[in-house]
Amino acid sequence: MVNSSKTINRNFLIKASGINSEGKRINTLVGVSGLLALIGEDLADKFVTRAIKASFNNDSCCCKLRRGLRITFYNK
Repeated sequence: MVNSSKTINRNFLIKASGINSEGKRINTLVGVSGLLALIGEDLADKFVTRAIKASFNNDSCCCKLRRGLRITFYNK
């Protein structure tokens, strides 16, 4: 990961909602480890970088995947 998990967890609340890989509906707050388990390291890096860039102007950044999963980063 480009940023440390400590930095990401300190600056953002990460909410995952939609359908996970097992086909179950989820709507919960996750940490960096939960985010990595859901989407993998490559997409997590991409989404965190997008959230950091958007954090200067917005309170939240929503990233959607085609498989029905939505990850939202809320600024603390």
